[in-house]
Amino acid sequence: MSDGKSWQGNWKVRLHERVRARGYDSLTAFADARPAVPLHLLAEELGRDDVAGVQVLSGLLAEAEQRKQVTRFVRDVLVRMLCKSLPHGWPAVLDYANRFKVAKALGSWIAYTPETHKERADKAGDALLTTPPPPGWRPRGPDDELLLTLLPDEEV
Repeated sequence: MSDGKSWQGNWKVRLHERVRARGYDSLTAFADARPAVPLHLLAEELGRDDVAGVQVLSGLLAEAEQRKQVTRFVRDVLVRMLCKSLPHGWPAVLDYANRFKVAKALGSWIAYTPETHKERADKAGDALLTTPPPPGWRPRGPDDELLLTLLPDEEV
């Protein structure tokens, strides 16, 4: 939010109140009901004028840490970044434009990945580039079979 309104008041309380008002007991449950929806769209759904995507990201990470499910969180964020940058799935050809889209998704993902998981995420990103998924592959959620092989649920 460029006007800073999302940072006014207690945004964490506001975020959780909005989630509860929609019938969810946690931000994770809200996000899980919308797999592959980019973070900024989750934020818009919770409050177009006063919730930012980075706040949703922060809340999801806090809940993942409490539940000891940070690896699942990391996969979830990757799915959301890929769906935002590659809405039609993994490209058949990695020409200049498609390389940029993939790099944007992976770069954003690594930036949003907690330090404890950066090395594993970096290796997973390298694996996607070295051995690309089939054209059109689009993970539908954090429990995607390919993603589970790249980032299994091992908390570090």
